[in-house]
Amino acid sequence: MALAAVCFFWGTTYLGIRMSLESFPPLVLVSLRYLLSGSILLLFARVRGIYLPRGRELLAACFSGFLTLGIGNGALVFAEVIIPSGMAGLIITISPFWMVGAEALLPGGERLHAPTIAGMAVGLAGASLLFTPDLHAHAIDRSVLHGFLILQIGMAGWSFGSIYQRRQAGQAHPIIAGAVQQLAAGLILAPFALAIHEAPIHWSARGVSALWYLVCFGSIVGYSAYVYALDRLPVAIVSIYPYVNAVVAVGLGWLFYREPFGTREALAMTVIFAGVAVVKKYSRKAPAV
Repeated sequence: MALAAVCFFWGTTYLGIRMSLESFPPLVLVSLRYLLSGSILLLFARVRGIYLPRGRELLAACFSGFLTLGIGNGALVFAEVIIPSGMAGLIITISPFWMVGAEALLPGGERLHAPTIAGMAVGLAGASLLFTPDLHAHAIDRSVLHGFLILQIGMAGWSFGSIYQRRQAGQAHPIIAGAVQQLAAGLILAPFALAIHEAPIHWSARGVSALWYLVCFGSIVGYSAYVYALDRLPVAIVSIYPYVNAVVAVGLGWLFYREPFGTREALAMTVIFAGVAVVKKYSRKAPAV
């Protein structure tokens, strides 16, 4: 259920980020989003008397939050300033290769199996079908190249931060640890958002609503579900979410804006889920924590 929440809600956040950027500059958007979501979650935990990380466990959660959210999600927001959200979604489908590859390279990581690699390749090929017409119609320009490089930095930060947090033993529930990560990312980026003079904030009902959507469903629900799934499932299984995110984005575009959905899109969805099935079948079960 947690992984399903990640696959669906994060598929909608590409549009949410694009709409939020109409009102908020990138650093302000990322910082404000995670300050709000982290504060809400930790306030709830405090009222309920839930254990909060301390000492070394707290520092580890803060460092992981900076990598995954400050660098990882921050790079996505900056990339969407210069490239379309659909192109960003296409590029991010290669993030499972970062995560599974980093996990395999680190000591004690989950060993890669040939069928798992094949499943990832199949899923990536299926996601690429969704955007093939656009890629053939327009040559790659400098903005796309710059967006691609920014997203590589983000995916690297996201992958290593996720694996680092996964390997830290602690008493806090994964969702509470995720709340600390969110608040830490917001606090770390806040001085930069204040010091760097970006574009002014243009307050609008649409931009503020999109921000609150990102806070509630992208962060409180989506990121909490992600850290919980990462704690309970093999990395190879969790890392299939970008493929499903692409399908969700296409489905919502057709449902709300009547964007084209034909044979090519249906074929892409079939190929993506075939890759997901291969990864799920050949991935090892998560070790007991």
